[in-house]
Amino acid sequence: MKILALILSLSFLVFIHELGHYFFARLFKTRVEQFYLFFNPYFSILRAKRYDGKWHFSWFSKKAPEAFGEHPEHTEWGIGWLPFGGYCSIAGMIDENNVSADSLKSEPEEWEYRSKKAWQRLLIVLGGVLMNFIGAILIFSAILFTWGKETLPIRNVTQGFDYADVAIKNGFRNGDLILSVDNKDVYLLGDALEQILLDNPKQVKVKRGDTIVDISLPEDFAKQVLASGTKSLVTIRFPFVIDNFAIGSLAQKAGMRTGDSIVALNGVSTPSFSDFIKAMEGRSNEEISITYFRDGSSMETRLKLDNSGKIGAACKNPLLIYKTEKEEYNLLESIPEGIKQGTETLASYVKQFKLVFTKEGASQLGGFGAIGSMFPSQWDWAIFWNMTAFLSIILAFMNILPIPALDGGHVMFTLWEIITGKKPGDKFLERAQMIGMALLLALLIFANGNDLYRWLNSKF
Repeated sequence: MKILALILSLSFLVFIHELGHYFFARLFKTRVEQFYLFFNPYFSILRAKRYDGKWHFSWFSKKAPEAFGEHPEHTEWGIGWLPFGGYCSIAGMIDENNVSADSLKSEPEEWEYRSKKAWQRLLIVLGGVLMNFIGAILIFSAILFTWGKETLPIRNVTQGFDYADVAIKNGFRNGDLILSVDNKDVYLLGDALEQILLDNPKQVKVKRGDTIVDISLPEDFAKQVLASGTKSLVTIRFPFVIDNFAIGSLAQKAGMRTGDSIVALNGVSTPSFSDFIKAMEGRSNEEISITYFRDGSSMETRLKLDNSGKIGAACKNPLLIYKTEKEEYNLLESIPEGIKQGTETLASYVKQFKLVFTKEGASQLGGFGAIGSMFPSQWDWAIFWNMTAFLSIILAFMNILPIPALDGGHVMFTLWEIITGKKPGDKFLERAQMIGMALLLALLIFANGNDLYRWLNSKF
């Protein structure tokens, strides 16, 4: 399910990205030779071109039919077999599809990219980035209109939070409730984490039991978190309220019911779900006693664990235990809120990007495996579209970086031409394109290598 979600999300994002290039190219009467979803080395699943007033198709072909070549003024649309990426091949442009300056030795034709004015070429290369950012805003707006926005205020998390070892090492304690960061009150956990990890705060104020505690953070706290490799720095603590049972559940056979709240194991208090899970470690085949509350009354049951060491009960979603706040949006309200969410997501990602240039940040770079792991194992349309909008923001930002072979590289050279009046030579652009592609390939190998290393580490 994660793989399916990843492919579907990236396919959609690549399609709208390339559609942005296509739109501006056609707007300025520039030929688009090919528009492909997925890459097609050796053969294509589908090739299609409209000419003579009707569509013509070619399935599972190694090359386009000869008739397609007789109508170069029309775009060949296709679907490749390699399900990541895609491309929009624009006539007269040195890019990943055409890196040879020798093929552009002839005089520029009026329908070629290289014959267009600099500002027109700038819009053509910016089209993909613009479409991804606008697409993210529209997705966020649609999510708000369809599902609204449900949040869990920090103040409602009565049991506080659990912290990773790296946070505990720096003064946090399980159960601490974050109140402020550098004397700025925080409302949502996500906002608190962003400030803690990205703003280099000096102090975090927490509520610990009935007292208020100030925690001083070191300047390298964010680097420590990255170096630790933890996936969850802070998680919500919540009581173990039974939501449902597995088939053959030992807890159910022992008389427990949905809605029961487990509070102790063998007489030792386990106020939260995480406390109970920790107390259950290494208890396979043991006989245990469980204390729980039902309708305000304390009850106790005993059961014999099997080899799995599990009682066969699932915990209720904490969002159904704690009081959340939900905002509904009509169509007119969802659009400005979608713009706000899109710009805030972009600003947050730009702040995070600085960590990539640290040793600790580089070690946490991930490829397709890391991206795919962010999708849930069960299909959820709200989560899918939220992730897609987030990835669209990332794709827009990464593509605008001034690296040859990315849109940002073309933007950089075009702006140079506009400012200086001097257009870079085709040979220079060809070499820059090849260097940029080599850098991107190296980054791709490094990021996916990190995924492989982490996977092997978890297995052995």
